[in-house]
Amino acid sequence: MTLTVNCPTCKAPVTWDASFPERPFCSHRCRLIDLGAWAAEEHVIEGRPDDEQDVFSEDLPER
Repeated sequence: MTLTVNCPTCKAPVTWDASFPERPFCSHRCRLIDLGAWAAEEHVIEGRPDDEQDVFSEDLPER
């Protein structure tokens, strides 16, 4: 059985095998569009509120 997923960029069907080396994207173009969206901060991964604080090396405990 072959797994088919949708391209995250254009939603075209993509077969999850060697015939689509850019998987999960359908093409190099869609891969670059997605990369550009991450670079422009259009995509984010939510963090915990305590991760948003600035931490400096002098604030870390001694080992």
